[in-house]
Amino acid sequence: MRPLLLLLSLIISCGFNLQADTIVEKKKRAGDEPEIVHSSIGDVSAGVEGKLQLRNIGKRQQYDWTDRSTLDADILSPKSANFHPDGSKFYVNSLEGCVTVVYDARTLRKLKVITHKFPSRSLELWAPACSHYQFQHYEEGESRAFAGKPVESAFSHKGRYLWVPYYRRTFDINAQDPSAIAVIDTRCDSIVRMFDTGPLPKMVAVSPDNHYVAITHWGDNTVGLLDISDSDMRKWHHLAPLAAGKKLTLDFPLDTLVDRDVHSGLKLRGTVFTPDGRWLLVGAMGGALQVFDIADMKYVGQVGYAYNVRHLVIKGGMLFGTQCVGGAVISIPVDSLIRGVRQAISRSERNISAEGWRSCKVAPGARTLETTPDGKYIFVVCNSASEMLVVDAEAMTVADRIRVDSYPVGLALSPDGDYAIVTSQGRKGKGGHAVNIFEVLRPDYHAPQPVILEEKASPAEDASSGEQSSSVFTDIPGMLIAGVGSAILLILTAGILIARRHR
Repeated sequence: MRPLLLLLSLIISCGFNLQADTIVEKKKRAGDEPEIVHSSIGDVSAGVEGKLQLRNIGKRQQYDWTDRSTLDADILSPKSANFHPDGSKFYVNSLEGCVTVVYDARTLRKLKVITHKFPSRSLELWAPACSHYQFQHYEEGESRAFAGKPVESAFSHKGRYLWVPYYRRTFDINAQDPSAIAVIDTRCDSIVRMFDTGPLPKMVAVSPDNHYVAITHWGDNTVGLLDISDSDMRKWHHLAPLAAGKKLTLDFPLDTLVDRDVHSGLKLRGTVFTPDGRWLLVGAMGGALQVFDIADMKYVGQVGYAYNVRHLVIKGGMLFGTQCVGGAVISIPVDSLIRGVRQAISRSERNISAEGWRSCKVAPGARTLETTPDGKYIFVVCNSASEMLVVDAEAMTVADRIRVDSYPVGLALSPDGDYAIVTSQGRKGKGGHAVNIFEVLRPDYHAPQPVILEEKASPAEDASSGEQSSSVFTDIPGMLIAGVGSAILLILTAGILIARRHR
């Protein structure tokens, strides 16, 4: 009887302990670690009657290997997504997988997996070494084999090239030495050029005139610049990086991980050129919005109102941004902001103020945002809420929302505004590893079809992409057929003329 009572007491005690642990876990989830959420194909938002509704039409994931219909082993910590300007396909950067995955935008079929792995510096892909980015901590770091962790991406040359920066090279555990950026030729979806960058690059932006590429370095308060104005990509080259205030000096251990979010100064992130290409605006998750003068290649100052801005977009004369901690979307007319910039310059001041700011509360952890082609709606993903929200850009109020897989970070809208892609990276080893595909239903709006003009490639570009020789050999059968056909026609014609003479 006594052993039975002891066993019963032990079971009851374990039950209380389990209940206590459950309560602690619930409290923990309610605080720093929100509950894990999984979306489902077929999910539909409440919508705005007759104007807008969201519908989940697809998913690619790597957290449930029993669901073969949505399983995709290449979706490993997906950081961002980007639609090609012609709307035909979209690209997903899998950070920890060190790959960029290419999908057909209509069928969702996987077209290609671009691997970011490099055996050495000796490959012809690399641009000449740059004096602005030197290895300080890794012996022969320039020539070491590595895999790159792709973060964000941006198109240049009307969609011909896709620029993909690497969070770090895999041997650089604390992202303190130069990283790199890959240039992908979207005609063949292959890497055709590589450039060094500063430490821990995250965002990349291309100037409207395709003259400059700006690469924002989260790691040391600087922005790297490339001149890509020449038609020969072998002549594309680095310019001196610009610093937002003081450039950080980095010296972390080589065998112990440190928190780079704590040791990264301003934490520069969202980056966008103004429509005239004159000014470069850079969000800072550890400070205020930073402004650079591209014409004079110098730092201007910071905008006091816009703190903790992660992502920036300009559409229809308006600048939109996300404030991560505050869970808000902010906006201001671009011309108003530029007036404030010019006034600060005239007074030789670094602190910039501007009128016309508006704000809309969305949800905790506001990350990437995009605008619809007509600028009427702003889409934003919120990491802690595991939702995608839609904001009415004119009223600056939330119009719609729908659940997504836990801890979303990346977002892309198709050029026609009919589809949205959301990447869920995960957090602290939980959630994420998912890509959600949504149809955006807008009965009252039909976007014009995008027209992408094919750019004529220079011989150097074709040679660098390995396509010149293949295209020549591909044309040989056609040339032979045309030649044989012409010869036969010539013989027949000659025969007819001879026959007529003999009549």
